[in-house]
Amino acid sequence: MVRTGSPAPLWGVAGKAGYALSCVAAAMVLAVSGFSYFVVSDVSSIGGSHAIVSGPSIGAQNILLMGLESRTDWNGNILPDDVLKALHAGSRAGVENGVGGNDTNTLILIHIPAGGKKAVGFSIPRDDWVTFPTAYDGQTQGKIDQAYGLALAAEENQLRAQNPNMSQDQIAFQGNEAGRAAAVATVEQVTGVHIDHFAEVNLDGFYELAKVLNGVEVCLLHPVAYDANSGFYARKAGLQHLNAQMTLAFVRQRDGLTNGDLDRTHRQQAVIDSVIHQLRDEGVLDDLTKIQSLLSVAKQYVITDSGWDLLDFITQMRSLTSGDLTFRTLPIVGYQTIDGQDANVINTAYIQQIVHETFYPSPATASPSASPRPTVTVPAGASKVTVDVYNGGSTQGLAGEVSAALVKEGYLAGTVTNTSPLTTTEVLYGTGTSANANSIAAMFGVTATPATSIAAGHVEILLGADAALPGASATPTPTTSVVPIPTTGPQGGAVNAKDGIPCVN
Repeated sequence: MVRTGSPAPLWGVAGKAGYALSCVAAAMVLAVSGFSYFVVSDVSSIGGSHAIVSGPSIGAQNILLMGLESRTDWNGNILPDDVLKALHAGSRAGVENGVGGNDTNTLILIHIPAGGKKAVGFSIPRDDWVTFPTAYDGQTQGKIDQAYGLALAAEENQLRAQNPNMSQDQIAFQGNEAGRAAAVATVEQVTGVHIDHFAEVNLDGFYELAKVLNGVEVCLLHPVAYDANSGFYARKAGLQHLNAQMTLAFVRQRDGLTNGDLDRTHRQQAVIDSVIHQLRDEGVLDDLTKIQSLLSVAKQYVITDSGWDLLDFITQMRSLTSGDLTFRTLPIVGYQTIDGQDANVINTAYIQQIVHETFYPSPATASPSASPRPTVTVPAGASKVTVDVYNGGSTQGLAGEVSAALVKEGYLAGTVTNTSPLTTTEVLYGTGTSANANSIAAMFGVTATPATSIAAGHVEILLGADAALPGASATPTPTTSVVPIPTTGPQGGAVNAKDGIPCVN
């Protein structure tokens, strides 16, 4: 759905500073991932989606950035021919026959700790083969980037059948809402962490925003031959400036790269770093005309969850720079043809452990008011027990910290999210987990209870107002990660801008 708004006003020093604090978010929008972008005086003009229940806007939070491959606008209309040509996105006839679809070719999950001084993110390869939380358009499995399009198609088909007089705009809006909800739910299931907010941009939106910035600086490890599918090429290695059209081609190319889509994720990460650098260090934030242009485009193309209080969010982003933002790409086990599609095979339990280890690395830093917990021996078989943690207390982020602490003890990470307020902590368990459930319950000073509603092999922790992070276990917590993040292999290592714009394939 395209939204329009009045031109951004000229604001004074305070307003301009407020915009400057949000430049990190602006950069992420421009870097394909669809992160949000806003200004203090006009924050209500961006948002629009009720696809999820929003989490907190202050404190620790997880944000999903989505770049949609769609060749249509938010109302479902095919983009004009001249725009398709500029985007190197095929012909109108190709779009009518399904080219592009509504796949989320970019998925980046970012964790911002309380205070907002640093951030870490994981790119999720689009070809990862996953089991969906529920059937989308009749499919229970598929590539992770397909969840959005499948749910959208199912919703739109149902609406057309039930409401033949519904307008195309209404159908498209509801279809996209279903797609957003499905994409978020699928990422939550794969990574094991709750998503508080999301932001989304499509091909056209990225292109229009990149035009306002006159493209970006990138660094290549080597020259790149012409790629017919994306339109990208580079005659030389090293630092170089790309115009808006070539910037889009750069972040879209996957064919011809050594590691295909996995190398593409590094390009997307590098562009985020580059745009942050451009906004902060090259005077963009001093150009009110350019800021107005950016806002005008953002109002039309950027979608975020409506419960995200962007003003509150800006206040804790004051100190974040590109050097404080580290990206990684989630690892794969290997490649395989599944249902006739080239796909990535993944180890979901391992991915969940990596994400938890990175997002919640220090479970020992409990609240000073937390009372010590007894030492408890972890029974055998913990590696086969999945622990779901629901935070019904007032300590923000405690569910994630508890989950990370239990992963260190050998348990598998399950669902991590908030729930309705609870007075006391409860531990429920399914078949086959009695010993481990009792051990976990002892950490919180409560008694575990069997429940037929809990799946076999699962333990469910409902954190109440009295909950605190469990203390030391029988096995001392190691000083280094018990789930090392791989730095070699097709997914490569971390990408960050501590030494300038990072060079990529």
